[in-house]
Amino acid sequence: MKPTGLFALDEPSFGRVYSLDQRAAIGQVVELVGPRQSGEDLREDAASLANAELLFSGWGGPLLDSALLDHAPKLTCVFFAAGSVRQIMTQAAWQRGIRITSAFAANAIPVAEFTVSQIVFCLKLGWQHLELMKQRQRWEHLPEVPGAFGSTVGLVSLGQVGQRVCRMLRQYDVRVLAFDPFVSSDLATDLKVELVDLETVFVESDVVSLHTPDLPETQRIITGQHITAMKPQASLINTARGAIVNEPELIGVLQERQDLVAVLDVTVGEPPEPSSLLWTLPNAILLPHIAGSMDRECHRMGQCMVDELRRYLAGQPLLGEITQEMASRLA
Repeated sequence: MKPTGLFALDEPSFGRVYSLDQRAAIGQVVELVGPRQSGEDLREDAASLANAELLFSGWGGPLLDSALLDHAPKLTCVFFAAGSVRQIMTQAAWQRGIRITSAFAANAIPVAEFTVSQIVFCLKLGWQHLELMKQRQRWEHLPEVPGAFGSTVGLVSLGQVGQRVCRMLRQYDVRVLAFDPFVSSDLATDLKVELVDLETVFVESDVVSLHTPDLPETQRIITGQHITAMKPQASLINTARGAIVNEPELIGVLQERQDLVAVLDVTVGEPPEPSSLLWTLPNAILLPHIAGSMDRECHRMGQCMVDELRRYLAGQPLLGEITQEMASRLA
């Protein structure tokens, strides 16, 4: 007998994340008890939740609070085709023992790919060369380009993205430093990284890449003092969360240290306020939050949920299952 289920996410996300083939694969093994509904739809009328054992969700999914869960007595597991589950899970959901599996690891893949591309580009001083040539309108080669041989890359936090970046960097002849107080020496050895303090990461690295979750204890953890201590012509990459950087201090350092470059895929406000100097500083590279899954890449997250569903039905461990303790440490 098939378990019952429902797609619960907004229409744009439904089309982006779950391909037609993936929807069909879910429909073959799950009895869908109604059409797709967004979190807002279910807030207005939650009747379709009454018989749903499984939810297939993503961006625009419902907040699983007590009011909603009272209409979902059979719900046992949520398949969340997105990253952080903090936007959907509540204390009430954890207390009721509802399981949730996330496509966090699948979404980490494009972030890591983007990060490594930027690390290599920054080691060539790509952004500095671009700005210099635009100013002088001729070919220019800056001296002392670090390159990807014998240079040092620093990573702040070794979660899913950070670990994947480490493994991808193995093909380059670079030294990798990392700051993460929760990583064991055994894992560091496996990743071939040197664990150091946060200050050392900034002082010794040619490029520093941030992968820290946005938690109360990590907000503004990266200060102007850290950035000021960076090497001449060094680069800072942030694909994590804008809030982990003290943005006013970052702007101040970029104004004084025009040799530095900050590649910012995330900022404190997205987009920044129109008055923010990040729009006009030549050494601040603003990107519109493109490191994560985009367009066809989003189907990787849908496929991740199809694969997790098969494991669930076979009684196998869910590779992306998130516990309450894990959720408290993830962005």
